[in-house]
Amino acid sequence: MSGYPVLLHTAIDAQDCRGLAEFYRELLGLHYRDGDEPPTDGGLDDADWLVLLNDNGDRVVTVQEKKETVRPTWPSEQVPIQMHMDFKVSSPEELERHRERAETLGARLLYDRSEDEGEPLYVLADLAGHPFCLLVQ
Repeated sequence: MSGYPVLLHTAIDAQDCRGLAEFYRELLGLHYRDGDEPPTDGGLDDADWLVLLNDNGDRVVTVQEKKETVRPTWPSEQVPIQMHMDFKVSSPEELERHRERAETLGARLLYDRSEDEGEPLYVLADLAGHPFCLLVQ
């Protein structure tokens, strides 16, 4: 018996469930849980809950379809971010490489603190507008 709960995964709401799942699958090098893969027969993709796993088979991110979700307006508090994820990288060079990869996948740069000597970072928004950070640690 464990003394503490264990995080199962982070669940993110999105209007386009498959699109956001694909973004995080590519960004983090994850794969779909069996049965959650995109249809290969050209049929309708009616996914409303998708689970992404790491190479060990552990759940990392899930995406849940929510048609009424409103895009966060960070840094404004008009529509709060509600949650965000931080991803660490090993060096300033890796920070640049992963920022470019994220933008290629459709992320949008919100804040550039890459010149900070103590903790260089970027704040980006994923396809659904959720802010996330890439930072050197």
